[in-house]
Amino acid sequence: MDLYDSGDRLQAFPAESGRMRRGAAPAEVTSEPRGAAKGQPPRDLEEAVDELVHLYGLEEDDELADDELADDEFVTESAPRIEVSEYAPPHVATRGEPAARQTDWRLGGAEAAEEADGLGFGGWGSEGQCRDLREAYRFARGRSSEEYECYVIPEEEDEEEAADVFCATCKAPLRAAEKELEEHRGHEVTPLSKALESAKDEIHRNMYRLEKQIIEMENFASHLEEVFITVEENFGRQEQNFESHYNEILETLAQKYEDKVQALGERKKEKLEALYAQLVSCGENLDACRELMETVEEICHEEKADFIKDAMAMADRLREFLETETNVDVSTQPALEDQTLDFSDVEQLLGSINAVPAPSAPVINPQAPNSASGSSVRVCWSLCSDDTVESYQLSGRPARDGAPGKGQAEFTMTVKETYCSVRNLVPNTQYEFWVTAQNGAGVSPASERVVYMTAPAPPVIKSGEVRSCEEAALIRWESGNLGPVDSYTVELTQAEMPGASGVTESVVGVPTCESLVQLQPRRSYTIYVRALNVGGPSARSEPATVHTTGSCFRLNAHTCHPWLTVSEDGLTVVRGDGRAPAREPPPSDARFTRCVAAMGNLVPVRGRHYWEVEVDERSDYTVGVAFDDVPKQEDLGANCRSWCMRHVWAPPRHKYEFLHNKRTPDIRITVSPKKIGVLLDYENSTLSFFNADTSQHLYTFGCQLQQFVHPCFSLEKPGRLKIHNGIAMPKHVSLY
Repeated sequence: MDLYDSGDRLQAFPAESGRMRRGAAPAEVTSEPRGAAKGQPPRDLEEAVDELVHLYGLEEDDELADDELADDEFVTESAPRIEVSEYAPPHVATRGEPAARQTDWRLGGAEAAEEADGLGFGGWGSEGQCRDLREAYRFARGRSSEEYECYVIPEEEDEEEAADVFCATCKAPLRAAEKELEEHRGHEVTPLSKALESAKDEIHRNMYRLEKQIIEMENFASHLEEVFITVEENFGRQEQNFESHYNEILETLAQKYEDKVQALGERKKEKLEALYAQLVSCGENLDACRELMETVEEICHEEKADFIKDAMAMADRLREFLETETNVDVSTQPALEDQTLDFSDVEQLLGSINAVPAPSAPVINPQAPNSASGSSVRVCWSLCSDDTVESYQLSGRPARDGAPGKGQAEFTMTVKETYCSVRNLVPNTQYEFWVTAQNGAGVSPASERVVYMTAPAPPVIKSGEVRSCEEAALIRWESGNLGPVDSYTVELTQAEMPGASGVTESVVGVPTCESLVQLQPRRSYTIYVRALNVGGPSARSEPATVHTTGSCFRLNAHTCHPWLTVSEDGLTVVRGDGRAPAREPPPSDARFTRCVAAMGNLVPVRGRHYWEVEVDERSDYTVGVAFDDVPKQEDLGANCRSWCMRHVWAPPRHKYEFLHNKRTPDIRITVSPKKIGVLLDYENSTLSFFNADTSQHLYTFGCQLQQFVHPCFSLEKPGRLKIHNGIAMPKHVSLY
């Protein structure tokens, strides 16, 4: 409850007002305590303050005045009755009042008393009573005064002055009063709602473009990721090859070192053994020479007789020793021969680092969903992780009926990645692809051949055969492809949204070239059709517009009697003066033979269908409905398969019959209709006829409609019937 509310609002809470007294008493406040009138001692001022605090919901701040009210005086004199509304401080700020004029409720002491004297409370009770009560109220107000600072509430704008137009030149909303301002004179001004819708449409278009750009960026990012992975894998394999060859070279060099060291040790041993043997032989010869010298010296000191005898023997011995050859040449040279190391195998290993083996055959992947368009297809493949590849050769050619084509043109392209987008292809056509990998060592074997398929071409909607009613539309189209497709998708967009690119609704998995689509009444739709196969969806077909303001159908020329002619738009049937046509059409079970009639195509939807037929008062005609298997050799209404209204003109009399199984009720029509309204109600199984000009109900059939019926029209004499359909149902018709 606002502290400044009027007494009228406070009186709406008697339970709150009753709390001011502990006993039963009227819900009003006076300055006189309850016990004063009965001789009781005056009530403590604190009780009065408590009641005021409780009344205004200030219980949380009542402790502020406990110490300050200890020395206050009692209220001893009676005073006039005070209404609750009079407690509202007179200095409450109103709208637009400056904040400087707001009363400061935090004043205390003498300043508070002076402020209280100026509030105009002197008209009731004594001055002391007024001062005590006012100061008690201020103290009870206490710290919460800052929370209740007065503020200015802005006035609400009038609806007439609200921004209801938008200046397209200034890009700003305007109020109605500002439209005639000089600065906006000559500017383009539109209703605000229309500008809002236009801004929403612009946002939707921008969002669509952003989504398209996001998809393109995601595809580009995926492409970069695949390239990154391919480069990383190739460099990883190259690094492994380098490490393997490096380890092999180190092992070869270590083996050669061990072999050479062992050969040097054997050669050293042989030289030392030969030198030692030669040294021993030389020592033996030297000892023999010394022994001979000593013997010769001894012989020289002997007697002549002994000398001659021993000299002769010694001479023979010296001759034999001297004749023995002594090898004074060193048997082996101390220097070692130069050792030539054969590093041919090491060089071969070093050369094999750059001699990477030819790659193995890649593995081509099956076609991914939605990977093709009508003129391109994305082919992907993979390779062995140990292969190093510099480029790929992708080859392909058309494959008819899923089998490889013979004699058909092949195409080849070189790519660096493990995928390729092949363009300039024929829609809805199978192609077989194979791929080879190559590097400096050679070309790999070809991969297996895999068949890919392009997306179909856009279908072609038959605008002339589109039929609709208030609840649905029957859409027919041509495939636009030589071969069959898997299915079709029908996309709907409300035509009330100009420039809309989004899809309101989609019907998927349509197996044939027609679809019955449920729609909202009294709307306009733009319809597109896509064809789908394993390669993906085709592009959108050319749009077709459908209006659900009423039932739309055309006359079926294949059911017309030869004497009738149907206009190009399928809404007018004419019977000329001559009987024989220029060229007799071929016989058909669907064509009327005896009855000069034509049948229309109706949308097969359970509901209410309305159309009008413009007739000639002087012609004999029949208007009605019939089953598809109605006998074509009988008149309309002459069997149980048709219901119709027949007019025969016999001057000056008009005769009207409502025929079913050759029976007609006795009904007389005084005003001849020039335009007949027909209402076909499947839900209630009725067929009603109306005079569309006078809004007069003519007759209603109760029909047993187990299946759908077709509109039927007959001309027994030369004349013309014009059909008006696709129109909203009139009010007088909707009552039936």
